[in-house]
Amino acid sequence: MPPWIEYSACAVCAISGVLAAEGKRMDLFGAVVLALVTAVGGGTIRDLCLGVQPVFWIQAPDYVTTALVAAVGTFVIARFFNLPDRALAVADAFGLALFGIVGTEKALLLGSPAVVSILLGIVTGVAGGILRDVLRSEIPWVLRAEMELYATAVCFGAATFVLLRLWLPPSESHRYIGMAVILALRLIAMRWRLRLPTFQTRLMK
Repeated sequence: MPPWIEYSACAVCAISGVLAAEGKRMDLFGAVVLALVTAVGGGTIRDLCLGVQPVFWIQAPDYVTTALVAAVGTFVIARFFNLPDRALAVADAFGLALFGIVGTEKALLLGSPAVVSILLGIVTGVAGGILRDVLRSEIPWVLRAEMELYATAVCFGAATFVLLRLWLPPSESHRYIGMAVILALRLIAMRWRLRLPTFQTRLMK
């Protein structure tokens, strides 16, 4: 995995963490905490599940530095400029796409079965956002009935990546196709409000 992909993932997730602090009366420290949790939370859980020691951001502290720079920069920019209403959702979508495939590929390289690799890709993509939303006292996006396709988008993209790796000769294009699938599904779902069916029971009289 080219390092720039993981650094980009940390940066965009940190940006989404700072943007999530809007309206929560948080100072710079609180916004940075949200940013760091969003940026490294999913990867930390993934590495713990895989038994990787130390986890990625302890082994390479530059990931934390990247997240900090992105967080502080976003905090400053947001104080002087009006950001689009969808900025948080778009930044989060890019984080899903990047981290979803990063987690899937790392699990595959460490010998995990295909299904486990896909699940760990989903964990890597969404767990940071779950921790972010819990810290700001919100129901995590991945659990909201009104939320457009979220973890489902990561599932399809990670599955696409795994199938390409299994069926075709090795190619770097496979990871970019997987990322494109996740990002496209998430953005399309946001644009046309595509959601999974809501669970409802029919009570027998």
